[in-house]
Amino acid sequence: MAMPVLTPAQRAEARRKAAAVRKERGELMAALKTGSLPLAALLERDDAVVGRIRLRRLVESLPGIGSVRAERLLATLDISETRRIQGLGPHQRARLLALSPTRSVSRSGSVSLAGVGSR
Repeated sequence: MAMPVLTPAQRAEARRKAAAVRKERGELMAALKTGSLPLAALLERDDAVVGRIRLRRLVESLPGIGSVRAERLLATLDISETRRIQGLGPHQRARLLALSPTRSVSRSGSVSLAGVGSR
């Protein structure tokens, strides 16, 4: 199916909307990183802005979690890092929320999760 032909005004409006959504996502990720927005509050939002965030980006935005730890964590939780928040099943969402308050990261870089991995 071919893409519809847009007028310059329609293109400008689409770019403006996309920029606004990217800005809001960036602000949410920054708030998550600083700890001013809890993970549970972010996951409760049911809108396109939050739903389109990839889980790897979400986990990397948690305080103390970088690229390598995010990869290990998602592998431990058995969740694909390319999955988007809107595509999480109820069990995956519960496992992700369970890590938030009980997560501890050692100085060596290993991530220990209380209760994660036992099904």
